[in-house]
Amino acid sequence: MTTKHSATIVISLLLAACAHAPQQAGEAPAEAGETAKAAAATPGPQAKKPDYPKLELTGQMLYEFLLGEVANQRGRGDLAVRTYIKLAGATRDPRVAARAAGMAYESRDMAAAAEAFSLWLELEPASFQAKQMLSIMLLRGGRLEEARPHLAGMLAAYPDSVGHAFMKIYPFLLRHPDKMEVFDLLRDLTQPYPRVAEAHWVLAQAAEAAGKHDLALDEARQARALRPELEAAALLEAQLLRRASPQQALEMLKKYVSAYPQASEARLFYARILLEQKRYAESRREFRYLLEVHPENADLAFAVAMLSLEMGELEQAENQLHLALDKGKRDEHTVYYYLGQLSEARKDDEKALEHYLKVRDGEHAHAARLRMAFLAAKTGKIEEAREYLRQTVTQNNQQRVQLLLTEAQLLREAKQIEEAYRVLTQGLEKLPGHPNLLYVAAMLADQLGKHEAFEQMMRKVIQVKPDHAQAYNALGYSLLDRNERIEEGMQLVEKASQLAPDDSAVIDSVGWGHYRLGNLSKSLEFLRRAYSANPDPEIAAHLGEVLWAHGDKEQARKIWDDSLKLHPDNAVLQAVMKKFLP
Repeated sequence: MTTKHSATIVISLLLAACAHAPQQAGEAPAEAGETAKAAAATPGPQAKKPDYPKLELTGQMLYEFLLGEVANQRGRGDLAVRTYIKLAGATRDPRVAARAAGMAYESRDMAAAAEAFSLWLELEPASFQAKQMLSIMLLRGGRLEEARPHLAGMLAAYPDSVGHAFMKIYPFLLRHPDKMEVFDLLRDLTQPYPRVAEAHWVLAQAAEAAGKHDLALDEARQARALRPELEAAALLEAQLLRRASPQQALEMLKKYVSAYPQASEARLFYARILLEQKRYAESRREFRYLLEVHPENADLAFAVAMLSLEMGELEQAENQLHLALDKGKRDEHTVYYYLGQLSEARKDDEKALEHYLKVRDGEHAHAARLRMAFLAAKTGKIEEAREYLRQTVTQNNQQRVQLLLTEAQLLREAKQIEEAYRVLTQGLEKLPGHPNLLYVAAMLADQLGKHEAFEQMMRKVIQVKPDHAQAYNALGYSLLDRNERIEEGMQLVEKASQLAPDDSAVIDSVGWGHYRLGNLSKSLEFLRRAYSANPDPEIAAHLGEVLWAHGDKEQARKIWDDSLKLHPDNAVLQAVMKKFLP
């Protein structure tokens, strides 16, 4: 065996398993692996096998090959890279350069990788992989201008792969902060390919990111005109249309999925926009179509169930929810939560509780515990309800406040007002400035006749949240109702009116304030407006009292009687009728 021949065999053995190392995703770090996968997925033309140099294997060369491999195996990537780059320069063998490039890339030594990839491309100009990997590496490093000639050369050299290459290139530009620089690069790269649909698609993406919405839409339409079946172009056009005109997006997608019924992504997007527009029946039809095509997809079954539930078709919703469970939907806790909701809608509280008990994790776990407490309280089991709440694990202050307010509400409905007030005041010791806790605690204080505590807490609500219209209204109305500090009470409710001019409760308070000030005509104007917007029994009580004072006793009786028929247990209405109709 000659020395030259033995050198060729040794080099071949050393490089056979690693000449295409950048392509080995399993051997590289996560980001390098992703890049290599993208490169491997882009089909390049069949290049002519290069003529590898025939070298005399010297002892020094063999030593350096072994040193590089051992250093790489022992985690000394820096030594391995330096050794192989030196060898690549000495041997002028593209396989050695490829190995050097792969090692440098895996060790994230971008400067060394650029040197090695450039040398590889110099030694093997026809290598599609070398062109592609060097371009992608430069793109990932944000070196767009350096990448430009390599990208342009790669695209020009392999016209049959241009469309696929463009779609693989763009993801590496997404993270680049200068969107105009990306747009300028792609505008130049795509200019020679006016008949390539994917070129228009990537330019549309870049144009939208750069704030050129009209151009983006035009490019997306050109992509679809060149390749009407291109689903990526149809999706992009629909996304661009959706922002300004959801109806246009729907019309475009309806035509597209009719022409290309197998386009599942486009149909899914169509179904979602229909859902956003509250066109539930149409949305469900599209989700059902997708479910027929993908019968094992539990998420599609769940979507159909949610739409059926929204439409009040409980039997269909239940069937689809059970189907989602049978298909092994990963988030089974969500399914059980909605089965509980469905059972509540059917007035089957026992079954609902059974389902809620199975919700032990996920985003609906907290809500399920609250529903369990409500169901227990509904049957008079107030202590059992409170125990459910005590066992509920909260993740943040919002959930803690919700838990306290729920317990207070259950106690208030059970006529345990003092206990409800105690629960909230204890909660305020831990969350002293929370406006919702303060507001509800203040309202309970007012109900208990603790007027000083009520006023202090309500003023704190206003201090914490100066735009809290209901706090101004409650404080002002309390003064007006007790016939104390009328001028101040009127100022407060008028401030509430400025913040919430269409709120019927606020309008009622302003009307009641005018009554206290003796402005009967003005009072009637506001109270009639409030009653027209919301025929609440307390508004009816006020309107009737002012009508009576105005001399229109028959109309007052009619207002009271009509309201009493609908609200026979309302204490405020009963009290005012007893006052004027003993």
